[in-house]
Amino acid sequence: MLMPTLRFHLLPLPAFPVPRRILVGCAALALACSLAAAGQQQAPADASPHTAANPSAAPAPDATPAATPVASAEPSQGGGITEEEIKQLLVGKSLYVRGGYLDNSLSFDEHGRLIGHSPQGSYAPSLIEINKVRLTKRKVELEGVRYGLHFLGALPYEDPTKAADKVRITPRKKMLKISIDRELIVKPKKMEKAMQASLDRLAKTAAAQGQTDDTDQNRTAMAVAAEAEAADPRSVTTTFSPAHASRLLKQALDRVFAQGLDDRMIASMPDFWKLYYRAVAARTDYLPADSGVLRQNAVDHRAKLLSTFEPPSNEFAQATGVAGMALYHAVIGPDGKPGEIVVARPIGFGLDENAVDAIRNASFEPAVKDGKPVPVVLDLVVQFRIYSRRTAVAGKALPEETPAGLLLPGPYTLAAALMSESGNGR
Repeated sequence: MLMPTLRFHLLPLPAFPVPRRILVGCAALALACSLAAAGQQQAPADASPHTAANPSAAPAPDATPAATPVASAEPSQGGGITEEEIKQLLVGKSLYVRGGYLDNSLSFDEHGRLIGHSPQGSYAPSLIEINKVRLTKRKVELEGVRYGLHFLGALPYEDPTKAADKVRITPRKKMLKISIDRELIVKPKKMEKAMQASLDRLAKTAAAQGQTDDTDQNRTAMAVAAEAEAADPRSVTTTFSPAHASRLLKQALDRVFAQGLDDRMIASMPDFWKLYYRAVAARTDYLPADSGVLRQNAVDHRAKLLSTFEPPSNEFAQATGVAGMALYHAVIGPDGKPGEIVVARPIGFGLDENAVDAIRNASFEPAVKDGKPVPVVLDLVVQFRIYSRRTAVAGKALPEETPAGLLLPGPYTLAAALMSESGNGR
């Protein structure tokens, strides 16, 4: 049963001066009761769910995995969280960094919000595995390895468990480092000292302004108590309750990491990925939402690609030698401009994002039926290749260890061609 919030108000009594130690005690008691009530009002359901992930070679394809509680480990006595519990939650599991942050050193506050700045990219190179956990009074320090998803060419309606592989991105002898602040657990006596310090500062300010009577002291105590009463439990950095600090940390972990591609991860993706995973969930190929969009074999003159395009590379594909072909569906409108674009056979490593951007900027000739331009679905094959050290344009050897920052562009070529007649007419 939830306890109601207790509020204490200190009324000014000019005729009966109140000793300062009593005022401090009352103010501290008001703060303690307020924070305790706020902690009890946080229902256990506040802990956001994670989704289960299999740390095998294909963590990506499941679009709608069943959600599992983030706190699957046995809780410690007293409501606090232990280092062993965090290890059970994180170590050895395939996790995604929400937000696609690419830096190899990331810091988050106690609410799971990024501190500072980091370049962001595709979810494909945001797969990590944690192998070291260190829990301190103020932080959780994690070390692990970043991986990239390399898709192996399966269509959405084919076996999704064989659709992707993991390729290590973090250089050998280096580690990905992530730290998350913890809410500080304090004892009531320490809080009373902090309240006393606040009262002393306010008293000095009042004395400097010539306000030194007992009424003003009472008003000062009331101001401190009112501040404690109005404190937002979601923004405080100290608490009396180990259970509250534990819940806040688990919520932060859920905000930073995703165990598998849960609904929130997919909802944050661009539309071309959302449509791909929608097709994966339905085990079917892409179908345009507009029934007026035709196939290439249903028109008199097919749509054509008029320009070439070369999307930029990224350091991950170059350093790990990821190459191959990818397939995309593009709806070409009557004006010859690409509309909806969908990944059909992805390659991963952030290259699909670059390919889609290049398709959007390409020029097309619209399809024609009965003498009028009509919208059609055009299939585009994009080939990704890696230049060797001898054939690289700049003639520069790749570094032995990949730099921490993102290098764009790199030695990368792309060939785009229309699908064969049989492929377009399926």
